[in-house]
Amino acid sequence: MQMTDSSQSAAIPVVILVAGATASGKSDLAEKIADKFTGELVNADSMQVYRKMDIGTAKPSKESMARIPHHLFDIVDPDEEFTVADYSVAGRDVINSIITKGRQPVVVGGTGLYIRALFSGLADVPGADLQARSEYNELADKYGNGYLHDLLVRVDPVSAAKMHPNNRIRIIRALEVFNTSGRAISSIQHDHGFTNGWCRTVKIAIDVDRDELYERINRRVDLMIDGGLVEEVRSLLSMGYSAELKALSSIGYKEICSHLSGTICLAEAVNLIKVHSRRYAKRQLTWFKGDPEIKWFKVPIDSDEIWEFLTIATKKMIF
Repeated sequence: MQMTDSSQSAAIPVVILVAGATASGKSDLAEKIADKFTGELVNADSMQVYRKMDIGTAKPSKESMARIPHHLFDIVDPDEEFTVADYSVAGRDVINSIITKGRQPVVVGGTGLYIRALFSGLADVPGADLQARSEYNELADKYGNGYLHDLLVRVDPVSAAKMHPNNRIRIIRALEVFNTSGRAISSIQHDHGFTNGWCRTVKIAIDVDRDELYERINRRVDLMIDGGLVEEVRSLLSMGYSAELKALSSIGYKEICSHLSGTICLAEAVNLIKVHSRRYAKRQLTWFKGDPEIKWFKVPIDSDEIWEFLTIATKKMIF
């Protein structure tokens, strides 16, 4: 089996992916898999790469990180740029190093684009056009995000249909690409096909009943508040990190930043975190349900069923 044969692992990389929605139990399951199959964990959560952001990103405990090797957690500061392309390169390097040691890479996370970039490569999309980005932001400030979405509908209706009209960042990025290349980003991605696979993957995900998942999310948010999320955000701001940073604009942090600025009360901030987290979970499920390679396991998890599936699946890929 791959996880115990280093020479075979190096020749045929087989990686286990544990995916799913936020608060579904991915981290706990991935740790159990790493224990069972002599593995090491590789982060695929776009927010857990940031240092000093522990509570709001639901990072694994220090005890877990000490017991099992964890990679790509706490690798950049909140004001450092870290792109999907950066993650793809770093992830491959880490996975190859794990395989070289004869251990099993277990990728865990819910950032779909990170996962796709890691396993299938990135489309050759033009880089940032800062001047165009500034102009589009000015238009959005003046006329609203819906105005930009309407512009995108005209030049790239496929991408526009997948984006919420208020998702200014993604809309502007798509408009930038069209402005620079004259091509719709959806067309570029379609031509690429995301087929540059460099390893074999066994993909699993946790299937939680929607009502239960939402209840888990609500409980997690309450635990984050009780665990010191407000103090964590206050500390980041006191260090000089701007609330406008990408890292601090993420769910959990942006709402507490609004509270600390006096814009909203704490109760409203907490409620918004729950609402935004549930919406994010819904988007994650839509993304992962669209991947036919993922094997879903319903809660409550049957560990023996998962061990059997992983053992058979990885052997098939090697032999």
